[in-house]
Amino acid sequence: MHTTGNTLLVTGGGSGIGLELAKAFMALGNEVIIAGRRESVLQRQVADHPGLHYKVLDVTNANDIERVTRELLGDYPRLNAVLHAAGIMRGESLKVGASELEETVATNLLGPIRLNDALMPHFLQQPHAAVITVSSGLAFLPLALTPSYSATKAAIHSYSQSLRYQLKNTHVQVHEIVPPYVQTELMGERQANDPQAMPLRAFIDEVMAILQRTPEAEEILVERVKPLRFAERGDDYPAFFQRFNDQMAAAREGE
Repeated sequence: MHTTGNTLLVTGGGSGIGLELAKAFMALGNEVIIAGRRESVLQRQVADHPGLHYKVLDVTNANDIERVTRELLGDYPRLNAVLHAAGIMRGESLKVGASELEETVATNLLGPIRLNDALMPHFLQQPHAAVITVSSGLAFLPLALTPSYSATKAAIHSYSQSLRYQLKNTHVQVHEIVPPYVQTELMGERQANDPQAMPLRAFIDEVMAILQRTPEAEEILVERVKPLRFAERGDDYPAFFQRFNDQMAAAREGE
């Protein structure tokens, strides 16, 4: 994608990866609109980072997506890029039942698909446009403690590939950012302060460097995520899966 001169919508832009990528794109001269459900959070970020704009958007609500899309195209007719950073990640015991399943699927999977559907007619009319999805290393090596999250991210990877193929003869590029375990509050304060997680600033810097160095890249892979991304290529995938999940389960015992 072009890393400058865009008008970019960032869902999940009130915190974490979404907010930091929004700030990084704004620093490159892009017009950036952050979106999320909590207006107070968005207002605070816009006040703290002059130049950002915001829209209140619940990506789990199909009617809200339609409403906000109409507002966006009226307020920002040059809108030509969307970064789908909204996401939730919950631990689940499948012995009891995946109680968070519907919200997880609606946020992580249906939200990006519905928003893309709403924006695509407009994007196809732009000189250049981009859709940036955010999957996870867990799309390729699932974390058994978060089965619904891992499954939705695997689905986002598959969807991104299909979208890219269908748009191959258009001006709309499709990129997939694949984060590793990053220091954000996705699963609370423990993750945000976990020394085993990749520092958020380092992750953002590496992602932006890749996008600027290789603007045609289909998958944005920082070095730290590559063992997960390519786990299935190894002969010992079952052992890797077992070892990875045993380690993660042990780290969370007693929580």
